[in-house]
Amino acid sequence: MKLEQTLPLAFLLISFSFSLTVDAQISADSDASIPTEYSAGSQDQIHIFCSAPDQNAGRLTATSASGAGATFEWTRYNPATGSFDPFLSDNSGASTSTISNLESGAYRVEVTSGVTTETYTAWVMNSWYTATAEIVESTCDYFQIQAEFEEAPLIYYDLTTGDERQVFKDVKTRWTADGNQVAAVLSPQIFSPPARDTEYTLMVYDRFECQVIVSVLYQSVVTEASFTASPIEGEAPLEVSFTSTSLNADQYEWFFFRDRDEMILEGQDVGVVQDSILQTAIDPNPVFIYENSGTYQVKLVTAKFSNDLACRDTFYLPDFIVAQTSLVEVPNVFTPNGDGVNDEFIIKYQSVRSINVQIFNRWGKKIHSWENNNVQGFDETVSESAWDGKIGGRYASPGVYYYVVQAKGRDDQTRNAHGFFHLFREK
Repeated sequence: MKLEQTLPLAFLLISFSFSLTVDAQISADSDASIPTEYSAGSQDQIHIFCSAPDQNAGRLTATSASGAGATFEWTRYNPATGSFDPFLSDNSGASTSTISNLESGAYRVEVTSGVTTETYTAWVMNSWYTATAEIVESTCDYFQIQAEFEEAPLIYYDLTTGDERQVFKDVKTRWTADGNQVAAVLSPQIFSPPARDTEYTLMVYDRFECQVIVSVLYQSVVTEASFTASPIEGEAPLEVSFTSTSLNADQYEWFFFRDRDEMILEGQDVGVVQDSILQTAIDPNPVFIYENSGTYQVKLVTAKFSNDLACRDTFYLPDFIVAQTSLVEVPNVFTPNGDGVNDEFIIKYQSVRSINVQIFNRWGKKIHSWENNNVQGFDETVSESAWDGKIGGRYASPGVYYYVVQAKGRDDQTRNAHGFFHLFREK
């Protein structure tokens, strides 16, 4: 808990602008000035000075109406007797007289210059606030701030009737954190507390710009889960690195869900109940390999332990992880002529477990075969040479050939392809 008393500060939400105020021939460099509300007769000015407790900041200056030298007899109002008691005599002969360090109350001055005597009255109000605040309860969902403040009562008296009157100050409270307002009540309950230690500041203020500021430090007991994934799309098997960007976490629990489409199909079958979780992990920054094609969701649950609390937060990746579907593409022409361009029969494929290519001549005789039964993950779609255009070490004759491709995708789909291609060898 931190207590801080501040003296006059310009507050942005208040439109008052007070400087030197004048009531007949009494002036005051006060923070605010308002007229009295006596039941009858002329009104006097109330000069308000923002101060600290036990500080008498009041200061009044009387000026001779003619500007000539004068004597000044100052008196102070006594509410017990309803009369003005002697306070200070100023016989310096100056044209002005100033009294300072004034307690709250009414002050009257008789200004005598030659044979002329004039009487002026003004009120002084020392206005102050003190405040305290502390956090009295902290849970995973909210924390409670308990605050109190004391203020100087701004009391004056109707000089006609002697009745007590109180100045309306329009006192307000405002809590802020990181420059943003979070509450306007004195003792707020803050929901969805932040996952980092945060200072909350209370300002108690009034329409005269008098105020006090007190701060309290919230020591976070909650966590905020978040993470990034890279890459989020690619060929299966797809290796994805997950990086936690969570705040205030003591524990991490990752949930890697099964393929979305697969679970949707299962949900359409009555009586089929299977776990939606493919795998879990407890590392802060795990790496997961999606062996099969599909669309996957990922969830992170973080925990923060403090005292008897175990606060948790959950974060889902905004986008799905996409391990691309299987694909096989076969060219319809190649030119094994040794010029370095299109010299080999290239098969393009992605997201497959195994692939087998067989090539036949125009009479149906198999002249070449190629296969890969353990296709591992690649960063990009795979392109591999299935034939160099030779039979028994010698270049095959130009012409039309027939191919048959059988592939098993990592989406458990069979990708078969067959057709004709042309072999050219002219240079």
